[in-house]
Amino acid sequence: MTALEENYARAFGQKIGFGKAPALILVDFVEAYFDPACDLYAGVDEALASALRIRAAAHAKRRPVILTNVVYHPAAMDGGRFYEKSRPLRYFRRGDPMGAWPRGLEPRDDELVISKQYPSAFFGTSLASTLTSLGVDSVILTGLSTSGCVRATCVDAMSHGFIPTVVREACGDRHSGPHEASLFDMEAKYADVVGESDIIAYLDRL
Repeated sequence: MTALEENYARAFGQKIGFGKAPALILVDFVEAYFDPACDLYAGVDEALASALRIRAAAHAKRRPVILTNVVYHPAAMDGGRFYEKSRPLRYFRRGDPMGAWPRGLEPRDDELVISKQYPSAFFGTSLASTLTSLGVDSVILTGLSTSGCVRATCVDAMSHGFIPTVVREACGDRHSGPHEASLFDMEAKYADVVGESDIIAYLDRL
């Protein structure tokens, strides 16, 4: 155990465990993160592949599957301070091909798409009400980027009373530093961070 881990273990890191009625959320898997010509390119093909395997397991157990994306007015009138701060968000104006779903992730008819303008999938959307109406008590989080919209969604999931579980292999970022730091922070304070095999085994048990 490193000095950092030992320090945090004194106060943080308690496990919550899995819920009884989960929903799977795939956060912002869009083309911008997969196209090397785009500012947001992150080389996260393995994260998408992991998320797709978990998606299949969730559907096999008839659990709700929700995809999120970021969509702005063509003039970015609804972008606010987030749009002002984060230059690559220009790719998410309605109609830009960088905001499209990547190969392998076409939304199914039995999946819900939540479009948002800010980092958290909960902020300014109907997500919390929808999950509550579906009887969901917990969320399985996958997506991009770990240090941005995944982390923001994780914190808000916990704040809304849902048990958040983050799947390590199914999240990605443009650099391992922010990715690992965010996983460490979420595991310490907001969520359980688990492996893909653990979450699929959990879904199989439902």
